Parts: sequence; C-alpha cells; structure tokens
Amino acid sequence: MKFTVITPVYEDVEACTQLFRELARLFGDNVRIVAVDDGSVRRPLGVEPIEDAGLAGVVVRLRRNVGHQRAIAVGIDYVAETTGPDDLVVVMDSDGEDVPATIPELLERLGDENVDVVVAARRNRVETLRFKLFYAFYKHFFRLVTGRSISFGNFMAMNARSIKRLAAMQEVSIHVASAVLASKLRIERCQLDRGARYAGRSKMNFVGLALHGFKGLMVFAEDVLVRVGIASAIIGALSIIGALLAVFLKLLGFSTPGWFSVALGILVLMFLQTGALSLMTLMLTGVMRSGSVTTTLAHRDFIDEILEAQPAKSGAGGETD
Repeated sequence: MKFTVITPVYEDVEACTQLFRELARLFGDNVRIVAVDDGSVRRPLGVEPIEDAGLAGVVVRLRRNVGHQRAIAVGIDYVAETTGPDDLVVVMDSDGEDVPATIPELLERLGDENVDVVVAARRNRVETLRFKLFYAFYKHFFRLVTGRSISFGNFMAMNARSIKRLAAMQEVSIHVASAVLASKLRIERCQLDRGARYAGRSKMNFVGLALHGFKGLMVFAEDVLVRVGIASAIIGALSIIGALLAVFLKLLGFSTPGWFSVALGILVLMFLQTGALSLMTLMLTGVMRSGSVTTTLAHRDFIDEILEAQPAKSGAGGETD
C-alpha cells in the first residue's frame, strides 16, 4: 500500500534522518516523503537524508519560520495539488514520537468506507507530570467551552478526498487537530503509544504548549463566544439579583454595618468582569476571523524552493523552484 508522509522539520536533521531510514526499512519504496523545512537556519534540510534512505520525495523549504502547524498546512496544500484520487496520506512529526511502525494500524482502519481520517489517540505518554496535569485540564476545558472532545495531535492518516478538504480550510494553519474536528470528516480514533525522540530535545516549552492549546480553541471561536456569553449572562443576572437583594435587605434594616457596601461592591465587580470577559472574547473572535485567513495562494508565498529527491540507487536528485 503506497502512501505519502507529510512531516515538518525545524533544525532537526539528525532526528528526521533516522525517521527516513526507519520508514525505508519498514515500507521500502511504498512511501513518498514530503518534508517541510520550517525556515531552518543552522541546519537546513536537504534531499540527501531522503536519498540516502533510498526513498523518493521532496523537501519544501520555507522562506521563514512559520510554526509547526502552518508548516504542516503548507505540506497539506502541496500534497493536495499532486495527489491522485486513490492516494493515502500520513501526517506525522519527524522527531520519532510518532512511531513509524504504527502507521499500518492507521492505514488499515482507513480501509473502512465510512472513515475519512484515522487519528492517533495517545494511550501512553512519556511526559512530565506537569505536562500530564496540564493536558488533562486542557481536554476537559476544551470540551467545556467548545462542546467537542480532543484527544489526538498531528499523527493521522487520511484519504485523498480528506486532504483536499483540509487544504481548503484556513483553520489548518492555526491548529491541525481542531481543523480536523471542524472539517466534519468522519474520524476514527486509534489508540497508540507515543514513542521517544530519536535525538535532541523538544523545542516546545510550557509557554509554547499553552499557546498551542489556546490556538485549538480559536478554531471554534464562535462556539467559545456563545458559551462564554451564556455563562457571562447567567453570572451577570445573578449579580444583578444579588445586588437588588442586598439593597432590599438594606432598606429593611437587616444588614450589619459595612456588610451592604462590601456585598454590593463585590456583586458590581462580578458584573463588570463578566461584561469585560464577553467583550474580550468577542474582540478576539473578530481578530481571529479577520486576520488569520490563510489561502492556498498565501501558503505558496511561504515556499522558497522545492527540492526533489530520488532514491540513491536510481541517481541523484534534482532541484526545481
């Protein structure tokens, strides 16, 4: 079964070289590589690691660093333009945490005609306790404010129709997993273990992880706005009722000295804060919708050059703009 692998790479040639070798060992010439070099400066990715592994594919070099999610979006756009109607596509990270040996499990479930995308839901994670606690909180919070459950990342397999659908969605450049949820595609979850990095250390710190999580919420900005608005309206209404009750008790003489001013001040503050929260959410929704629309043409503008790789046994690879 032939398939294409889309993988983003940023200053991580050693790890992705090992990934290419592992893919070649497991799948031979049935796999094609689309590696997106996300503006690497110190060690830009060339075609040599792909060719030395005996694989064919391309290296899409970007003009600047655009971030992990948008790099994947550029790869999806490129594959959508070159894929056939029966082609299969796998999106995975290049650091080894997405285990190549588990790809057949994803592709096997993709054989169901009622499934468009098979995603890897993590069974076991090699992570710190702080990450696990944050991730558990994030999943519950995500479900609360969006009404959807997210338990997967970028590791997924999809058919040609799905890749073309995602290429038409600007949300992919914000958060790939949330975009898949918003795409209305039929999703199948596959429980897989997370692997260890091939080399080096992760470039994702806690701040970057938190930002990545909030970007996932931005894809469902309207849903978040409605739910926050409803919660704010309920809290605001309760604050008004509480303030009226405090005034009523004050007029009847049941309030102790200082109690009325403290209670009324707290209730007014709660009302103002809920109003400010609703306004901020509304403004962020408008900014996101007006400023983050990324079309296929804009994705092409990020591409500096496309290097074509051919297996070493069949000759040297070429280069095109």
